[in-house]
Amino acid sequence: MFNFIIRRLFWAIAIIFAAMTLTFILTYMIPADPARQVAGPQATELEIANVRESLGLNDPVLVQYSRYFWNIIHGDFGRSWMFRRPVTEAVFGRLPASLQLGIAAASVELILGGAIGAISAVYRYKWPDRLSMGIALVALSLPSFWFGLVLLFVFGFLIPIFPLGGYGEVKHVVLPALAVGIPYSAWYARMFRSSIREVMSEHYVRAVRAKGLSGRVVFLRHILPNALIPIVTMWGMDLGSFVGGLALVEVVFGWPGVGWQAVEAARSLDVPLVMGSVLLVSALMAFANLAVDISYRWLDPRVVFD
Repeated sequence: MFNFIIRRLFWAIAIIFAAMTLTFILTYMIPADPARQVAGPQATELEIANVRESLGLNDPVLVQYSRYFWNIIHGDFGRSWMFRRPVTEAVFGRLPASLQLGIAAASVELILGGAIGAISAVYRYKWPDRLSMGIALVALSLPSFWFGLVLLFVFGFLIPIFPLGGYGEVKHVVLPALAVGIPYSAWYARMFRSSIREVMSEHYVRAVRAKGLSGRVVFLRHILPNALIPIVTMWGMDLGSFVGGLALVEVVFGWPGVGWQAVEAARSLDVPLVMGSVLLVSALMAFANLAVDISYRWLDPRVVFD
């Protein structure tokens, strides 16, 4: 286990490095001048040239990248050109809101999708199966931001149960979490259904049933833990991506998350803030994947780490 974790940490660092390098190259290739954006629309050419020189934008791309990489390994992520403060403060200031929304949305998709998938698997080819898979197909076709607008109109305007926006209380996260979780839960319903049916056909399940164990005990002890293995993989990746990848939903609900801030940074050509946001999301994805792999041993002790 220890050697496995060390190897996976090495690959996680390599993935983060690759994401950082690719993002830096893409930002360098943008056909726009960040110095002009930083200086402002009323700035003269001389002022823009001075800003470009102060930011080091006149240096070759390899020099800029080497300087950025040197600063990163020393814990310096630079200063946001848009907010005029350290990137770490700008990113981690929005991180609690993104974590709250990401965990809530991932919980909704897992609980709702798992329940629908389990019902569909138990009642295969019967009306509960057809109804649940039909609902899942409809939910799968709905974009999260469109579904969010519908939820706002219905439960924020017509039936004002929840606020139209804001952040800070549990009631504020309900609609954004549903807007993300319900469409994504369709994937979990279909995967959970297939996984349960596959496990139910295994010989060891038939053996424990032949021993006279009740259906609930067989399902909870023998079917569910093994059926959860592919679900945990997808859920862990979703949880990592939701923290910084829900920009459209955050815009719809006015949610002060990392994704919305990253979009604004990209529009303002705030390269340090874009890079910091990408590094955060890459790190979360990499370590979420590591946590998922480690959880396999808890779900199935037969798993061997090579």
